[in-house]
Amino acid sequence: MDPIPTHLLHLPWYAPHQAWLRDHDLPHHDPGDVEPERADLRGADLIKANLTKANLTKANLTGADLAGADLTKVNLYGASLGEAYLYEADLTEANLTGANLYGADLTKADLTDADLTRTDLGDADLSDTNLTGVDLSDTVLIGTILDETNT
Repeated sequence: MDPIPTHLLHLPWYAPHQAWLRDHDLPHHDPGDVEPERADLRGADLIKANLTKANLTKANLTGADLAGADLTKVNLYGASLGEAYLYEADLTEANLTGANLYGADLTKADLTDADLTRTDLGDADLSDTNLTGVDLSDTVLIGTILDETNT
């Protein structure tokens, strides 16, 4: 198990979430001896945050503002991102398997080579989004806006 990356150590919610993942037998970074608590970041202001390689499995980011955030190689397996604002976010190689992005704004986001297996993108805005290398065959797209999306 890898230690928590240095750029994520300053986030007070990150180590407790890793402990919560550990206690639920899910992949995680080494949280040390902190008390477990599932990350609840509903409505959080994470504009331009560097969350590269963060493990946010099953985290609640409903309505969070992640505009311009670096989410490269982030693990958002089963995470709740409904109504989240991801304008110009970099989700290159992100794991979004089973995530809920219902109604999320992904305008101009980069989802190159992201895993969207069983992801709910219903009513999401993917205008001008880069979907290069993305397989949408198992993705919910009911009501999704795909204007000028690059695939």
